Amino acid sequence: MSIYDFKVKAQDGSEVMLSDYKGKVLLIVNTATECGFTPQYTQLQEIYNEFHGEGLEILDFPCNQFGEQAPGSDAEIHSFCTGRFGITFPQFSKVDVNGEAASPLFKYLTENTKFQGFGMSPMGVMLSKIAKKMDKDYKNNGNIKWNFTKFLIGREGNIVARFEPTDMKNFKEKIKECLQNE
Repeated sequence: MSIYDFKVKAQDGSEVMLSDYKGKVLLIVNTATECGFTPQYTQLQEIYNEFHGEGLEILDFPCNQFGEQAPGSDAEIHSFCTGRFGITFPQFSKVDVNGEAASPLFKYLTENTKFQGFGMSPMGVMLSKIAKKMDKDYKNNGNIKWNFTKFLIGREGNIVARFEPTDMKNFKEKIKECLQNE
């Protein structure tokens, strides 16, 4: 099984085969419009502008599972993101990323990666406390812990890296490396 075996739902309800993105480097992100990390949309759009011509696609999946921070319809979320952050990368229908109703794509991503930790910044410490309340074993499973968790997929469809919401330091370098190496 690879990333290309999955289909996802576009905002208009149509199905999109991830095999349509074969040969591209993908960054798959679960997002929310009312989260403290929502300003990352600015960085994501900058990265998309810089690397889209080299084969990067950012696939945005709004998710309302963490603090109900992605309220509204798919159209309302898209309007907010394009209006406030000017995003031009593909945004899909809202999904669950954990639990019984989790999207098969995100089940695959979380079953094949490990939680990378939030770090020791004040935000990281706070998120660790929240994650522990939601899941006492949070450090030892691949479940997504919060909004703006990112998965980097290489041109061959393999998972290259996972980035927690607090990890934006080596993020751009890892994308560059992936674009150049494959």
